[in-house]
Amino acid sequence: MSRIGEEHGPLMDLGTDRPQVPAKARNASPIVPRGSIAGRALVAVVAIMTFLASITTGAVLLISASASEWQSEVASEITIQVKPQGGRDLDRDTQAVTDAIRGQPGIVEVQPYSREQSAQLLEPWLGTGLSLDELPVPRVIIARVAPGTALDIVGLRKRVTQAVPSASVDDHRAWVERMRSMTSATVLAGLGILALVIIATIISVSFATRGAMAANRPIVEVLHFVGAGDRYIANRFFRHFLRLGLQGGIIGGGAAMLMFGFSESIASWFSGTPVGDQFAALLGTFSLRSSGYLAVAGQALLIAGITAWASRRTLFSTLNDIE
Repeated sequence: MSRIGEEHGPLMDLGTDRPQVPAKARNASPIVPRGSIAGRALVAVVAIMTFLASITTGAVLLISASASEWQSEVASEITIQVKPQGGRDLDRDTQAVTDAIRGQPGIVEVQPYSREQSAQLLEPWLGTGLSLDELPVPRVIIARVAPGTALDIVGLRKRVTQAVPSASVDDHRAWVERMRSMTSATVLAGLGILALVIIATIISVSFATRGAMAANRPIVEVLHFVGAGDRYIANRFFRHFLRLGLQGGIIGGGAAMLMFGFSESIASWFSGTPVGDQFAALLGTFSLRSSGYLAVAGQALLIAGITAWASRRTLFSTLNDIE
């Protein structure tokens, strides 16, 4: 026994002292393997979830911006319709209504449509080459309202009906309310999709964490029983899954940003064509503002944080089972 002690040196109690191991050696074999198949699959899942969430957020922002433009354009105009009546001159009634509108405070421009222009409005439905002489086609007058002006609609209607009893005023309020309802429903649907994406991300990360814990359970148990605290082990997993979440978030968010930038380029290429005009009328210029790109980037970071948080919560529950 003495020879063995002389060969290996005297035994000493380390107590709470920890052996001094170089940092490179400590990081050579991490608790959670960085290049595992589960880690790569989780990066792909987070990237897909981030991409879907970013596309949803961008689409909601585009629709909201387009709806705001529609509402401002529609609310800035008032349509007056002068119906023909027997024994009355339609041209004279149109001119009388035009003069009555011009005297109303807040009206900056009045444009009465001629007979030919009124007929052109019906061409998309009735076609060209039709004689509208026998049809009671009403005249349309467009009045533009000054921005920020609270127009007296009741007084305007009274003034118009006093000039011509067959005239009617439409301030498009019902259409604006419908657009607001549609926009609110779209925003709520987008928030619902985002909630589902976040829930799916949390579930995926929880299963990935449990899989990593199951694969490394002997190592975790040894570390746990030799005195390694839960926070020490949890921090290792937290950094690992935060790194995976950031990788997936950058990939998914970057792909979404490239898609929106590419869509904006395509919209500019088709600008002036019938297809481009239809898309512009539906979704505006298809251009995502800088605030939208910042929202997509912040969302990618949020999903990365949720990934790390979900792994930490799952890890602590697993460590409690080990105890």
